[in-house]
Amino acid sequence: MSAGGTSRRTWGWHPLRPDWARRVVAAAPVRPGDLVLDLGAGDGALTAPLVRAGARVLAIELHPGRATALRRRFEDDDVTVVEADLRDLRLPARPFRVVASPPYGLSTALVRTLLSSDRVRSADLVLQRAAVRRLVGQPPRGRHARRYRLDAGLRLPRHAFVPPPKVDSAVLQVRR
Repeated sequence: MSAGGTSRRTWGWHPLRPDWARRVVAAAPVRPGDLVLDLGAGDGALTAPLVRAGARVLAIELHPGRATALRRRFEDDDVTVVEADLRDLRLPARPFRVVASPPYGLSTALVRTLLSSDRVRSADLVLQRAAVRRLVGQPPRGRHARRYRLDAGLRLPRHAFVPPPKVDSAVLQVRR
């Protein structure tokens, strides 16, 4: 059970398998010392390979139990865990990257928020494949959107998650 006493499937939480999380991070342009946001960090599937890549990670997680577990798991690493709703996200004042597997229901609003900032160096977002196709096929919207290019990246099959979602996924690549 998760927040509100609902099941994981009802809550919509489908964590990435570790091997697929490593692939997502390996395909992202993350360098040692980069500030990287892991939005909807969950159990740290993406956080762990980001730490191994030398990133300074800001892990945002709404669920109190998962946020506490993340703090314990990464207490000796360069990870700051923030318990917050992504809809209330305040972006860092300095340049940053994003590597995340956020809730699918927040995809469009989250991409709009990122494109409204001029501090995003890159973003690699695991989203529903249909949303990636839609976002890539339309002109980016947001205050600084003209500075960014949106492309479809790595395709993730349903079995890349546990439990598998009912839809296929892909990485939306946002580049300057």
